[in-house]
Formats: sequence, C-alpha cells, structure tokens
Amino acid sequence: MPTPTTVAWGYYDAAAKPVLRVQSGDEVDVGTLITSTPSRLQGAGVDSADVQQSLRDIVDNVKDHGPGGHILTGPIYVEGADSGDVLEVRIESIDLSIPYAYNAFGPRSGFLPEDFPYSRMKIIPLDREKMVAHFAPGIDIPLHPFFGSIGDAPPAAMGRVSSAPPGIFAGNLDNKELVAGTTLYIPVWTRGALLEIGDGHAGQGNGEVDITAMETSLRGRFQLIVRKDLHAQWPRAETPTHYIAMGIDKDLVTATKNAIREAIDFLVTTKGLTRDEAYMLVSVSSDVDITELVDGNVGVHVMIPKAIFTH
Repeated sequence: MPTPTTVAWGYYDAAAKPVLRVQSGDEVDVGTLITSTPSRLQGAGVDSADVQQSLRDIVDNVKDHGPGGHILTGPIYVEGADSGDVLEVRIESIDLSIPYAYNAFGPRSGFLPEDFPYSRMKIIPLDREKMVAHFAPGIDIPLHPFFGSIGDAPPAAMGRVSSAPPGIFAGNLDNKELVAGTTLYIPVWTRGALLEIGDGHAGQGNGEVDITAMETSLRGRFQLIVRKDLHAQWPRAETPTHYIAMGIDKDLVTATKNAIREAIDFLVTTKGLTRDEAYMLVSVSSDVDITELVDGNVGVHVMIPKAIFTH
C-alpha cells in the first residue's frame, strides 16, 4: 500500500530501491493514490475528512520526487526477470478506493492550451453501487477503472525518467482498455524489472484531451509472470476480445506507424502470416485508435479482434 517508504513519486529509474520482492507467478495487491495534493483537492471542494491520510503523509514527508507528478507504488522486484525478458502483468481486479475523482486542465497542458489558457479543476462524485460518475445533472458516465501508469524501469543508461511520457518501459500509457481481466506485456530492461503502478483512473476517453481522466485512487490485484519465451521492444496488451499493439512517439504520425508495424510484427510472429498478409489484415479488420495526445510522447494502439481467428 502507498506510504512514504513504498512509492516512487514522479519517476521510473533502474537505480531505484525496490520496496517489495516477489517470485514469478506471485499475486500482489497494490494500492495507488490520486495524482494531486491535499491542498488542491480541498481547494476544489473535497472535504478535508475525505482526503486520504496516506496522501497527506506522502506529500508531507517524501522530499525526493520528480521530474514527473505521479505517485507510483513500487518498485516491485520480480525475481528472475532480466533485460531481454518480458514481464506479463495480469490485471485481475480493480476497485475504487475513494468516492470521488477529479478532472483538471491548465494553461500549459492539454491538447488545446491556446483555447483554454487558464486552470480549472472539477470534483466528480463516483457511485460505486451504480458504477457511474455523476459528472453534472443529467450526465452520468459509466465507470471503467484502470491504472494509467503501469511500467518497469527503463534501461540504466536513461537514468531517472519522468513518469509523464510513456516509453519502451510502458509507464504512463493511459490506455483505457487496460481494465480488470486484461494483460499487459512489458519489455524488461533491468534486473528485477522494478514494476511501478499508479495514476488511477475511474474512466477516460481515448485521447485524454485536457490532460487528465477521472483521476482517483484505486486498488488492484495483479499476477506477475516473467516470460523468458517472449521478446519485445514495445509494450503490448491483450483483452478477452482483442490483441493490442502499441506505438509511442513525440510525433502522432510516427506513433501511428509504430503501432501498425507492431501489429504487423505480432501477426507475423504469432499467427504465421506473411508481412503482406498482416498489413492487409490490419487494414480490413483492426481499429487504429489514439490512446492519448497529451503526455509528451503520444500514444496510438491497434485493436486486433480475436474473433477473426477461427482456429
């Protein structure tokens, strides 16, 4: 659970000290905190009694943080994991920890700062029983909670990297498809993988255009498996209905090309197609979606439906 000694605030780093060691195949319960501060939440209307004490403790006591802003739980050292492996992260369950979320934007963030050159923050009540967010009178949004950031340590040569832009280590993917029942496959770049999890979202639209989702605190259960038989340069994922290939880059066109190439590579290596056939199959069967537009690096993912494969 998140405490001042069990979080990495704002970074992924191969030199970070692990807070937990597990074996491949172990299941772990991970609590994560809302990406904000008590003062900001209370200033937006959250009652002081509804601000988690763990958030107060971390904000008051953790002095080594940044360059990003996400409070990530971890790192978790997975025994046997090493550079060149893949860490399979099975997301078994996700639960709400608090009865509210927020959405916010600022003058130097989001996709349209020129249209919104000021800051706003909105507190959004969450209804756990009905699994909806009460955005405004007459507007209820279905809840699909997921962790915006699940990643391992980057290569040691990269040093400490910000928690904001996603990369080859996954991290702040902000992929709304990664709900309970899905699996994320992350390339491993350092011994033990050093998994960190955070940036809880009660729901989000593709693009995350104003820079935040419905930001909240979550608790999840994960099974962590070291895959020596898999090798990858970029994260991939799998849902009960789709395979997901991902592309990440500062440029949206390049990110899109990367995602399509990853989809082609997946179909060639796992389904036995030629590259020509794979390119054609992506074109006629798969959806190319913008994941997020606002994290420094942008994300694109390709949704390959499992139903098209008859055997």
